[in-house]
Amino acid sequence: MTPAYVILLAILAPLITAFVVSRADAFTDVRDGISILGSLVTFGLVLTLLFAVIGGAALTFTAFEIMPGLTMSFALEPLGMLFATVASGLWIVTAAYSMGYMPAAEEKHQTRFYTCFALAIAAALGIAFAGNLFTLFIFYEMLTVVTYPLVAHKETPEARAGARTYISILLGTSIAFFLTAIIWTWSLTGTLEFTPGGILAGHISPVFTAILLAFFAFGIGKAALMPFHRWLPAAMVAPTPVSALLHAVAVVKAGVFTLLKVGIYIFGIGLLSRTGASQWLMWLAAATILIASVVAMTQDNLKARLAYSTISQLAYVTLGLALANQLGVIGGALQIATHALGKVTLFMCAGAIYVATHKTRVSEMDGLGRTMPFTFAAYAIAACSIIGLPPMGGAWSKWYLLMASADAGHQSMMIVLMASSLLNVAYLLPLAARGFFFAPQRQRAYDTESLPTGFAAIREAPLLCVAPLCVTALGCIVLFFASGAVYDFLLTIPLLAPEGVTP
Repeated sequence: MTPAYVILLAILAPLITAFVVSRADAFTDVRDGISILGSLVTFGLVLTLLFAVIGGAALTFTAFEIMPGLTMSFALEPLGMLFATVASGLWIVTAAYSMGYMPAAEEKHQTRFYTCFALAIAAALGIAFAGNLFTLFIFYEMLTVVTYPLVAHKETPEARAGARTYISILLGTSIAFFLTAIIWTWSLTGTLEFTPGGILAGHISPVFTAILLAFFAFGIGKAALMPFHRWLPAAMVAPTPVSALLHAVAVVKAGVFTLLKVGIYIFGIGLLSRTGASQWLMWLAAATILIASVVAMTQDNLKARLAYSTISQLAYVTLGLALANQLGVIGGALQIATHALGKVTLFMCAGAIYVATHKTRVSEMDGLGRTMPFTFAAYAIAACSIIGLPPMGGAWSKWYLLMASADAGHQSMMIVLMASSLLNVAYLLPLAARGFFFAPQRQRAYDTESLPTGFAAIREAPLLCVAPLCVTALGCIVLFFASGAVYDFLLTIPLLAPEGVTP
């Protein structure tokens, strides 16, 4: 089977899964089994493509032509394979986690949830394999539309309000800015194809390069750059598996992936470096990193705290692009993977705590680590990865971004990154400290009954809630030791035009 057919099958597999799941509403076990099977098949197809790319395969093919010069096309390249592997791999653990969380939390409309979740993965893979801006834009908009029902899942007034904020900001920015940027690019170059070294050199002045970059940066609202970030905290009204999807598996990663891909294959890192067109974006990313971290410290609701943490951590990827050098691209790309594993773990921990105790506020979680040791240990591991402490995978993405800042001569960005890590410590580790080292809060002030100890004290969430978060926490550690292979793979991202080809 040729890679072209495997790409189409990888996108079709979650679409077929969504269709079959939608028809299995009356058969819960069958529905859940199909979701897991669909995720495994999709991941297997993506791994097939990944090994092909590692082996040196490169492919661009056109599925069909809309009009002369405007096609629905797909391509294999290292950055897209990284995103596709992360999205399809984490679909497996989030699907398994959802099978434990949704019944335990007594969530309604579970079939709709699994259907939209599969559709979101299909859209994410379409974005990952897009061969041009037109194809990417179609799947980008599809991702927004199919995740809207997930955000509004609870159907409460608060959920509907959050969903309206979610879709209005994401559709508004993509139509007003992203689509405008795509049309502008087409008018300048006559093409929308993703090309090594970019397609804009020689077609646009340095001033207008910066302006066009602004249209892309703000138009790709899923990257959650300030001031177009409010959709992300608003979406926290959704069930926890949806939050994991939004923050780790598909939506926000689609945003920063798209921004990184546009920077590499449309502008070209060389053009951004020569013109200094990304300098303003570097400072905006730095501001987003610090401001969101400070706001996260003020949030007592755990999911809200993690939401602002995501806004801050996404800006690391944007900063890597804005530094406009190879180490920045590698650090930003690696941040996509390390943050995905860390953040999906943190959100699954938040959901497990809610299922087991119905507590959502950090201030209410004193002593819970003694009754939920696996959940809180996984939380601590993932938090250390987000902070950037070895031996967790997140240490390497922060390290390469520091090296990229030094290489670009921006010592101020090194200070921002180090300050951000300290702020990460301040808003992430207190929960682990409260859980393990603070005395448990009693339900009644006059309750003097002795608390159980040892194994008798363990009151974890259902196994299907706890096992996936333990797996992803272990993945944070494994990624630290596997980073050399990931680094070598990311080195194959073509930052320059092929020899003899003028972008």
